Amino acid sequence: MKVVILCGGLGTRLREETEYRPKPMVPVGGRPILWHIMKLYAHHGHNDFVLCLGYKGEVIKDYFRNYLWNTSDVTLKLGRNPQIKYHSTHDEEDWTVTLLETGQETQTGGRLRRALAHVPDDTFLFTYGDGLTDSDINASIAFHRSHGQVATMTAVRPSGRFGELAMDGQTVTAFREKPEQEAAYINGGFMVLNRSIADYLDAGDDCVFERKPLERLALAGQLKAYCHDGFWQCMDTYREQQMLEKMWQSGQAPWKR
Repeated sequence: MKVVILCGGLGTRLREETEYRPKPMVPVGGRPILWHIMKLYAHHGHNDFVLCLGYKGEVIKDYFRNYLWNTSDVTLKLGRNPQIKYHSTHDEEDWTVTLLETGQETQTGGRLRRALAHVPDDTFLFTYGDGLTDSDINASIAFHRSHGQVATMTAVRPSGRFGELAMDGQTVTAFREKPEQEAAYINGGFMVLNRSIADYLDAGDDCVFERKPLERLALAGQLKAYCHDGFWQCMDTYREQQMLEKMWQSGQAPWKR
């Protein structure tokens, strides 16, 4: 199943790192957080990725273009007919990565709309390039298929500065961005979507997925919540990046696969 990951935002609240690279390339344990997200999906058998690039997208392109070079022991034969011999293998050799330029100023809904041209299947996976979880991806897919609606989002329980979900059982009835008080569940990303999501996206690059599209889905009863009470953490600030780094270094990283 295709996995669409948004990788194009500016990451202004993590300016210490994102002045020089896009937020998905900020490291945790010596690897970009994007790599950790992709490893989670690959662990569940989903290794065909569409990365929606924007701000400093060339850094992500360079990373994957030189992936084998940077992760292998190498022997070089110099001269007029140079040769390269790679001695190492890695678990990512079966990954397929589409690097899609979606524009530096494009909003999340606009990036998703552009990605649909590279998603031939009726159902696909969708997330952001700055959050980690130990959620069961395949369980969320099974849940999505069981209800037959357009969208399933993974609902999690962190602080209340994110978009609040009003829910009737497992049906999302309203979506309110950034409530003042702590919410019972918020949008944790890690979504399962049908291609008919296109019907809820405004034309143009200024479409913000978390606003009208999610609100329309909720009002139409087409947005379901797969509730996850385990680990979830976004990386919006330097403090959060350091927290994730400490988890990894201590061997207590719940998302590690």
